[in-house]
Amino acid sequence: MNQPDEKKERVLHARISDSLDQELKDRASSLGVSVSNLVRNVLLNAFGLVETAVKDGAEVARSARGEGAAGKAPGQILGWQKLVLNLNAVCSTCNAILPKGSEGALAVVDGPQQLEPRVVLCPGCLDGLRGE
Repeated sequence: MNQPDEKKERVLHARISDSLDQELKDRASSLGVSVSNLVRNVLLNAFGLVETAVKDGAEVARSARGEGAAGKAPGQILGWQKLVLNLNAVCSTCNAILPKGSEGALAVVDGPQQLEPRVVLCPGCLDGLRGE
Protein backbone atom coordinates (compact mmCIF):
# COMPACT_ATOMS: atom_id res chain seq x y z
CA MET A 1 0.00 0.00 0.00
CA ASN A 2 1.04 3.62 -0.35
CA GLN A 3 3.57 4.80 2.25
CA PRO A 4 3.14 8.39 3.60
CA ASP A 5 6.53 9.55 2.26
CA GLU A 6 6.33 7.58 -1.01
CA LYS A 7 6.67 9.82 -4.07
CA LYS A 8 3.53 9.86 -6.18
CA GLU A 9 4.69 9.49 -9.79
CA ARG A 10 1.65 8.00 -11.51
CA VAL A 11 -1.32 9.98 -12.77
CA LEU A 12 -4.75 8.41 -13.07
CA HIS A 13 -7.19 9.85 -15.60
CA ALA A 14 -10.90 9.17 -15.33
CA ARG A 15 -13.97 10.55 -17.09
CA ILE A 16 -16.52 11.94 -14.63
CA SER A 17 -19.72 13.92 -14.92
CA ASP A 18 -19.85 17.66 -14.30
CA SER A 19 -21.92 17.07 -11.17
CA LEU A 20 -19.35 14.62 -9.72
CA ASP A 21 -16.55 17.06 -10.58
CA GLN A 22 -18.35 19.83 -8.68
CA GLU A 23 -19.11 17.52 -5.75
CA LEU A 24 -15.43 16.54 -5.50
CA LYS A 25 -14.34 20.18 -5.58
CA ASP A 26 -16.92 21.17 -2.96
CA ARG A 27 -16.03 18.28 -0.64
CA ALA A 28 -12.28 18.87 -1.01
CA SER A 29 -12.75 22.56 -0.28
CA SER A 30 -14.84 21.85 2.83
CA LEU A 31 -12.16 19.45 4.11
CA GLY A 32 -9.30 21.80 3.26
CA VAL A 33 -7.56 19.31 0.99
CA SER A 34 -6.86 19.20 -2.73
CA VAL A 35 -9.13 17.23 -5.06
CA SER A 36 -6.15 15.01 -5.85
CA ASN A 37 -5.60 14.20 -2.16
CA LEU A 38 -9.32 13.62 -1.63
CA VAL A 39 -9.55 11.16 -4.54
CA ARG A 40 -6.32 9.41 -3.46
CA ASN A 41 -7.66 9.00 0.11
CA VAL A 42 -11.01 7.73 -1.13
CA LEU A 43 -9.28 5.14 -3.31
CA LEU A 44 -6.98 4.02 -0.49
CA ASN A 45 -9.92 3.69 1.91
CA ALA A 46 -12.01 1.85 -0.68
CA PHE A 47 -9.64 -1.12 -0.53
CA GLY A 48 -10.14 -1.35 3.23
CA LEU A 49 -13.92 -1.15 2.83
CA VAL A 50 -13.93 -3.94 0.24
CA GLU A 51 -11.74 -6.08 2.48
CA THR A 52 -14.13 -5.46 5.39
CA ALA A 53 -17.14 -6.38 3.27
CA VAL A 54 -15.48 -9.64 2.22
CA LYS A 55 -14.59 -10.45 5.85
CA ASP A 56 -18.14 -9.61 6.96
CA GLY A 57 -19.57 -11.83 4.22
CA ALA A 58 -17.38 -14.71 5.31
CA GLU A 59 -18.45 -14.16 8.93
CA VAL A 60 -22.13 -14.23 7.92
CA ALA A 61 -21.55 -17.51 6.09
CA ARG A 62 -19.79 -19.04 9.13
CA SER A 63 -22.58 -17.85 11.40
CA ALA A 64 -25.24 -19.28 9.07
CA ARG A 65 -23.45 -22.64 9.26
CA GLY A 66 -23.37 -22.31 13.07
CA GLU A 67 -19.57 -22.21 13.21
CA GLY A 68 -19.01 -18.89 15.01
CA ALA A 69 -15.74 -16.95 14.99
CA ALA A 70 -13.21 -19.39 16.42
CA GLY A 71 -15.16 -19.58 19.70
CA LYS A 72 -14.84 -15.86 20.47
CA ALA A 73 -17.74 -13.49 20.79
CA PRO A 74 -17.04 -10.17 19.08
CA GLY A 75 -16.46 -7.21 21.36
CA GLN A 76 -19.20 -4.67 21.92
CA ILE A 77 -18.60 -0.94 21.73
CA LEU A 78 -18.48 0.31 25.31
CA GLY A 79 -17.87 3.96 24.44
CA TRP A 80 -16.00 6.46 22.30
CA GLN A 81 -12.63 8.13 22.88
CA LYS A 82 -12.06 11.48 21.17
CA LEU A 83 -8.69 11.82 19.46
CA VAL A 84 -6.73 13.77 16.88
CA LEU A 85 -6.15 11.51 13.89
CA ASN A 86 -2.58 10.78 12.83
CA LEU A 87 -3.84 9.00 9.69
CA ASN A 88 -6.72 9.68 7.32
CA ALA A 89 -9.86 7.77 8.31
CA VAL A 90 -13.45 7.26 7.23
CA CYS A 91 -16.43 7.67 9.54
CA SER A 92 -18.02 4.24 10.08
CA THR A 93 -21.51 5.78 10.13
CA CYS A 94 -21.68 8.43 7.39
CA ASN A 95 -18.50 7.60 5.36
CA ALA A 96 -17.17 11.15 5.79
CA ILE A 97 -13.46 11.40 5.08
CA LEU A 98 -11.56 12.45 8.19
CA PRO A 99 -8.19 13.89 7.18
CA LYS A 100 -5.03 13.51 9.23
CA GLY A 101 -4.99 16.14 11.98
CA SER A 102 -8.78 16.34 12.33
CA GLU A 103 -10.83 15.19 15.32
CA GLY A 104 -12.48 11.81 15.45
CA ALA A 105 -13.66 9.29 18.00
CA LEU A 106 -12.36 5.72 18.31
CA ALA A 107 -14.54 2.86 19.57
CA VAL A 108 -13.53 1.48 22.96
CA VAL A 109 -14.41 -2.21 22.87
CA ASP A 110 -15.64 -4.32 25.78
CA GLY A 111 -14.97 -7.94 25.04
CA PRO A 112 -12.30 -10.44 24.14
CA GLN A 113 -11.26 -8.95 20.82
CA GLN A 114 -10.76 -5.64 19.03
CA LEU A 115 -13.05 -4.81 16.14
CA GLU A 116 -11.28 -5.01 12.78
CA PRO A 117 -11.01 -2.60 11.16
CA ARG A 118 -11.11 -0.14 14.02
CA VAL A 119 -14.34 1.82 14.20
CA VAL A 120 -14.01 5.62 13.92
CA LEU A 121 -16.75 8.28 14.06
CA CYS A 122 -16.69 11.86 12.84
CA PRO A 123 -17.61 14.62 15.35
CA GLY A 124 -21.09 15.01 13.77
CA CYS A 125 -21.98 11.33 14.20
CA LEU A 126 -20.57 11.35 17.74
CA ASP A 127 -22.80 14.34 18.56
CA GLY A 128 -25.71 12.41 17.03
CA LEU A 129 -25.16 9.62 19.57
CA ARG A 130 -25.53 12.18 22.32
CA GLY A 131 -28.73 13.48 20.78
CA GLU A 132 -27.22 16.90 20.09
